[in-house]
Amino acid sequence: MPVFRDNPYSAFNYVVALGGQQGDGSEGSVIGGFSDVSGLGVEVSYSEYRNGNEKFNTVRKVPNTHKLDDVTLKRGLVGSDDLFAWLKVVRDGTADPRNITITLLDEARQPVATWSLRNAQPKKWTGPTLAAKGGGEVAMEELSLVHEGIEYK
Repeated sequence: MPVFRDNPYSAFNYVVALGGQQGDGSEGSVIGGFSDVSGLGVEVSYSEYRNGNEKFNTVRKVPNTHKLDDVTLKRGLVGSDDLFAWLKVVRDGTADPRNITITLLDEARQPVATWSLRNAQPKKWTGPTLAAKGGGEVAMEELSLVHEGIEYK
């Protein structure tokens, strides 16, 4: 659980555990670290409702369903086909939902916040952009995930 402090936590120290054969995210069991994690978000939808005898001439906002943003993971190509293989299993018709955790670490590498994605599955894999212009860019792959719920601890 996050501890209140004057300075915010840095966003560059985190661990992503993909579940399945990817391990639990502990050191040594993650195949390639991710350079970016984006899309952790929830949007609540509201219905408008008003009784005919309401004192104020305005509608009430009643919460109902919510939408979950897709989560995108990016990493440098590390010679492992694990992300594409997961997508291929799902693409070929076999559901493979996984519970994924993203853990933010403090300066001492101690967990301070965790986001858990329930029943996450791959939606889109994007391979690296290859260009022979002699630059020093890293070949990156990215995986977009859909999920059925997010919890924050």
